[in-house]
Amino acid sequence: MQSISGPAHAVVLHHHSRAGAALSPTGADLLRIISDPATLVFLTVHAGGRRRYSYWQPFDRRTGRGSCYVALPTDVCDMLHASGRITLGEPLVDSTRTTYRVGPADTPVAPRRPLRTSALVA
Repeated sequence: MQSISGPAHAVVLHHHSRAGAALSPTGADLLRIISDPATLVFLTVHAGGRRRYSYWQPFDRRTGRGSCYVALPTDVCDMLHASGRITLGEPLVDSTRTTYRVGPADTPVAPRRPLRTSALVA
């Protein structure tokens, strides 16, 4: 065994699972997750403007997975919010971020942006 001169440095390696990378959840999949009362989904808007939808996945002894935060695709969640399919709760404001509880809309509503009728007429 060799001794190392100088102070020891710890290297933290982050584990990135590729198992879920191939999955691309659709709007219906995300609505199912958001509508589950046992799954609390949040939107975090950081001071720099970065947005992240996520939920806590508890540990599942059967599969040996979980006990981590799971990020949802921001673009699909933003689309669901813009179309009125999901709603945001009251903001919890911190010095570096604002957090909203995400929930399903009670009733479908009209999109926030009006549709361009000129594109529909051909």
